[in-house]
Amino acid sequence: MEKVLIIGAGPAGLTAGYELAKKGYDVTILEKSQDIGGIPKTVRYKGNRMDLGGHRFFSKDQRVMNWWHEVMPMQGAPAYDDKVLGRSVPLSEGGPDPEKEDRVMLTRNRVSRIYYDKKFFDYPISLKMDTLKTMGFGTTMQVGFSFLKATVFKKPNDNLENYYINSFGKKLYSMFFEGYTENLWGRHPSEIDASWGKQRTKELSIFSILKDMLSKVFMSKEQRAKHVQTSLIEEFIYPKFGPGQLWETVAADIEKMGGKVIKGSEVLGLTTADGRVQTLRYRDENGEHEMEADIFFSSMPIKDLVAGMNDVPENVAKVAEGLPYRDYVTVGLLVDKLNLKNETQHKTLGNIVPDCWIYVHDKTVKLGRMQIFNNWSPYMVEDPEHTVWIGLEYFCNEGDEFWNLSDEEAIQLAANELCSMGVINSPDEVKMSHRERVQKAYPAYFDTYDDIGTVVDYLNTFDNLYCVGRNGQHRYNNMDHSMATAFEAVGNIVNGVKDKTNIWNVNTEQEYHEEKKN
Repeated sequence: MEKVLIIGAGPAGLTAGYELAKKGYDVTILEKSQDIGGIPKTVRYKGNRMDLGGHRFFSKDQRVMNWWHEVMPMQGAPAYDDKVLGRSVPLSEGGPDPEKEDRVMLTRNRVSRIYYDKKFFDYPISLKMDTLKTMGFGTTMQVGFSFLKATVFKKPNDNLENYYINSFGKKLYSMFFEGYTENLWGRHPSEIDASWGKQRTKELSIFSILKDMLSKVFMSKEQRAKHVQTSLIEEFIYPKFGPGQLWETVAADIEKMGGKVIKGSEVLGLTTADGRVQTLRYRDENGEHEMEADIFFSSMPIKDLVAGMNDVPENVAKVAEGLPYRDYVTVGLLVDKLNLKNETQHKTLGNIVPDCWIYVHDKTVKLGRMQIFNNWSPYMVEDPEHTVWIGLEYFCNEGDEFWNLSDEEAIQLAANELCSMGVINSPDEVKMSHRERVQKAYPAYFDTYDDIGTVVDYLNTFDNLYCVGRNGQHRYNNMDHSMATAFEAVGNIVNGVKDKTNIWNVNTEQEYHEEKKN
């Protein structure tokens, strides 16, 4: 039986471990933290749960969809809020009742909007009549002429600013992309590689927005279902207790199959020789240890992986050391209500706004995005009928002024910003609060990123090393893409394929990154 060591208990590492354990491999997963799930973990705090980053379960990759359904079956009865509100949701015959069972996936409404100038706009931005009314006649005309100018005078797609202007025109870019992008990355879009925009908004432009609008007018429901863009989908699936529940379930299943998932184990490095990885060094509460294996998977940041390897060429080490990341902080606040009116057609408990995410485009605050956990799943909130549990997301760099704030200071800042935006009346309305930091959440596309191919080529020289996942490939992958890298790697191992091009090619195709075609 071949022994496999996997670094990281996030989506990629756990997917690889699950698939290999099913096939009879001896699997051990080493996780630095005491949590399971990596970035899409679920944090529990005093009866409430936080989904760090917000993770919709939807993919164009049917392997991923089938895999999720294998791990957690779809609901066979309405969830609590659907039952109370009389909302109709798709039900799976014979599926579990979420009011009685926990291992269950829910179908949820997808509502995400932009909060700009104290007004709501669709996310991604649409050109519906409501949007045009909200913008006003003058701004609408500026948007239209700006886009027409962009279609005639194309800029070279050599940075993210030009890419967005070419796709949406300068006016929409300045309203909905420039400030938010700079807040997210800490760099102006003109300093960021255009490949990030191409990857995250593939083929999403005013033309695609118009196409989607027209399809709703002229296509039948069946025809529209054949070509759905996830940024425009209306539903997604979601574990009862958040994404971390699914990954904790996967970890438990791996252990039932004989594998090991060891938390609190920080990988320090790999020892290599003769084109292969020989051993892995890690540290836990009992000191440092070394383990041998036949196959190694890494989902740890490339920067740290290369730093812990021996005999790395100087040029490779330099590129890896310079790879940038963006970190973030989530502040959870529990309040009785929000000063945001639900003017949509969506029914909600307490008639709160129905958004899962609200993207904040307000240059007067540092806040980047707000989650309303009640809308992801009523089971994320201890009392979803009488309280609103929100997560406020702040982008920063580890060690900077915001990152180093105390819990009390960060929570106070967050509450004050909500007041300034008019979302709540006073910080005194906060009933409970919690702060979470997330390191290396976003692999960034600047600094030495343009030379990352040098690092990839070097790592591929080790035939028993497989780099998977968001940080394992330094690519801003969604959860399903991270899983797909694991599927590809496991397939190569089982079929004896040495070429790893297919693993690194996940999420590099030119179609929109979450577009599903049947």
